[in-house]
Amino acid sequence: MSSPDSRLKVGDGFSEVRADQVAYPLDLPTSPAPPLPENQLTSGSTLNAPPIVAVAAPTSLPAPQAKENDPLPPLVSFSDMLLDAPPWLFSAALHMTAVIVLGLLFIVPDHVEELLLRFDAHESLADDFSGSDLDMPLDLTEQEIDSALTPQMLPEIEDPLVTPPTAIESLLPSENMLPESAPIRMALSGREKGMKQALLNAYGGTGATQQSVLEALRWLTRNQGKDGLWSMRGKYADGVHSENQEVATGMALLAFQGAGYTPEGDPKDPFTKVVSRAWASLLKKQDENGNFFHTGRHHEQLYTHAICSIALCELYGMTQNSKYREQAQLAIDYSVKIQSPEGGWRYSPAAGSDLSVTGWFVMALQSARMAGLEVPSQTLDNISTYLDTVARESGSQYAYQATEGAKRSMTAEGLLCRQYLGWSHTDGRLLRGADYLLESLPCWDGKTRNVYSWYYATQVCHHMEGRHWRTWNRVMREVLPRNQVSKGRERGSWDPNGDRWGNSGGRLFVTCLSTYMLEVYYRHLPIYRAELFDGSL
Repeated sequence: MSSPDSRLKVGDGFSEVRADQVAYPLDLPTSPAPPLPENQLTSGSTLNAPPIVAVAAPTSLPAPQAKENDPLPPLVSFSDMLLDAPPWLFSAALHMTAVIVLGLLFIVPDHVEELLLRFDAHESLADDFSGSDLDMPLDLTEQEIDSALTPQMLPEIEDPLVTPPTAIESLLPSENMLPESAPIRMALSGREKGMKQALLNAYGGTGATQQSVLEALRWLTRNQGKDGLWSMRGKYADGVHSENQEVATGMALLAFQGAGYTPEGDPKDPFTKVVSRAWASLLKKQDENGNFFHTGRHHEQLYTHAICSIALCELYGMTQNSKYREQAQLAIDYSVKIQSPEGGWRYSPAAGSDLSVTGWFVMALQSARMAGLEVPSQTLDNISTYLDTVARESGSQYAYQATEGAKRSMTAEGLLCRQYLGWSHTDGRLLRGADYLLESLPCWDGKTRNVYSWYYATQVCHHMEGRHWRTWNRVMREVLPRNQVSKGRERGSWDPNGDRWGNSGGRLFVTCLSTYMLEVYYRHLPIYRAELFDGSL
């Protein structure tokens, strides 16, 4: 692996060349050597060559004088040429030399293309990336799409803090600011070019994490259907038996939007085309009530609606395009309407609650609040009431349902809900819960692997910052890139085999959650005040 200092930079491989004077030996003879007799060569000689004649350095002799019977004119010395040359020739030569020197000093290549085959987790950060500069047709074979999406590889940044520290701090809420006061331009501004790089630097992202995100988006692109939607079954390996295009498309869009891609982006970028096609199809799936669920297993119904609602609220918030507002508000209104009497959500509208489904709806409502959509305060109060029924250990741990014991995955989801609903950064319950999450760091061993749990824990620790985030991130940012599929048809995805929910979620589910985790550095700005540049991180 190459070190950050050894990365290719503009001008590498082009050393300055200066002409050195040729050193002539001082003991050369000043007259030709006498000719050899014709019979001088011995019988052992193999070459019939003329004798070598040593010539004196011309600068050591006076200019030769012409003789009356000399057939050649006298040689002209360099000094004679200077004395006899017209003034305009000397001036032209001087000006030409000046032009050449100035050109060498100020004309440099615009950039140097990099070919970066593999990143090390400790390499310096890469700049914002795009899918490609190529204009990619919409109906390509897998091989053609894969080739078209080869990126301009992540150039090294001279100043890693592309955005000044004050610009980031001005976007962050104060420590006591509630999430509802934070506009979408604050919460999602980390996805913008410049801010993304600054947050990557501040929160410990690496070239490897960025490359993994890019490879995951390329895998999703290769597996997008011709209708613009994705499939849970998939033409990829390890899909699930039951189809649900709406939830698959919602999850894929969250991965692209997490990296900053929307239909409003550069029209020449293939990823812009990918999300444009997807949204054109998914928006048609929403019915007059605002619901997105139409196909799939019964217990997927509200998962589907919540995930699609998150994506749609983010889309409106990121673009501020009014054409998305009505449908986004309709999705939130439907979510509010189907909240259960207990204060949460489960498999059927207004019937039962569990923390797993409820967590996705909290994310949807939070995205709506950040986007400036209307969310009734009573709906949020009802969620807090429900969370109290599944809280354990005085609120530092959480259960799936009120009759069950605490689980680490549900603790992570419950704590994230509490963060969004206003718990203070210094709340003792939140601190104890975050410590509990650090007792089981990500490990790709097939025994404790649970990307669903990791996804929520990653967000909780990121919002906590400090030691919680440092401890979690040092492991997460190496485990995920190292275990991403690196070759073959499924390159860029993650194998669901061995994961706690791999059989029920399949390859797309595991890949999308893993991608969200590696986008966490810029996907959402931290809820609490972040002292990014005082060395406290």
